[in-house]
Amino acid sequence: MNILVCVKQVPGSNQVEVDPVTGVLKRNGVQSKINPYDLYAIETALSLAEKYGGRVESITMGPPQAKSVILETVCMGVLRGTVLTDRKFAGADVLATAYTLSQGILKCGEYDLIVCGKQTTDGDTAQVGAEIAEYLGIANVSNVLSVDEVRDGRVFVTASLDDQNVKLSIALPCLISMDGDINTPRLPSYKIKRALSDDAVTFYTFDDFEDKDTDHYGLNGSATQVERIFSPEKNDQKHTVGGDAAAQAEALFQLLREQKRI
Repeated sequence: MNILVCVKQVPGSNQVEVDPVTGVLKRNGVQSKINPYDLYAIETALSLAEKYGGRVESITMGPPQAKSVILETVCMGVLRGTVLTDRKFAGADVLATAYTLSQGILKCGEYDLIVCGKQTTDGDTAQVGAEIAEYLGIANVSNVLSVDEVRDGRVFVTASLDDQNVKLSIALPCLISMDGDINTPRLPSYKIKRALSDDAVTFYTFDDFEDKDTDHYGLNGSATQVERIFSPEKNDQKHTVGGDAAAQAEALFQLLREQKRI
């Protein structure tokens, strides 16, 4: 079984500045890491390959330095990975990001199963996985808690619908997006890191894609654009009220009246 894991490089801290002109995050000079949800996807893919046989590869879209997260997946046990990088991809919303990834996946070859993290910690849209599947014309399931079995050309999963868990059967090839805290991701191997070769990572740019319509990528291909991003103002003011419950309730009532909230 051939499995592909989609990963993303995200800021390693929530102390990230916003460009006041463009409204996007300033990523230069910010320490980065693999998106936490993607770690569960990697572990799921590797466990399936160990159980049923096959290979696991990884793919990401980002600047050239996104190579580091691909190398980390290789150190975890992934065979090799691909970085999709080009200035034409910059500024992409979820739609353009999914399209770019789908084009990169087609360039990489055929896969039985594509595994994604449920969402990323910098965007939190939880839309890219489903949109990739739509572009590729395959079925997808989100919020997957476990992959229970693979047999007869189908994958059997347990997924969360918020108020209940459901068991589903999906024909391969398909895409699944893994929920968080569902397994214990393995640590990167220092031994593998020492033995890394130059062909562990492949780079593809816009010129490598079959579709060379620039209106499908980056800002041009984005159906939505961020009008403004700003850091929330911090307010550490507080008002403490003593006394019994009746006194506290009366004090809260008077405070709300003073602020004209009631």
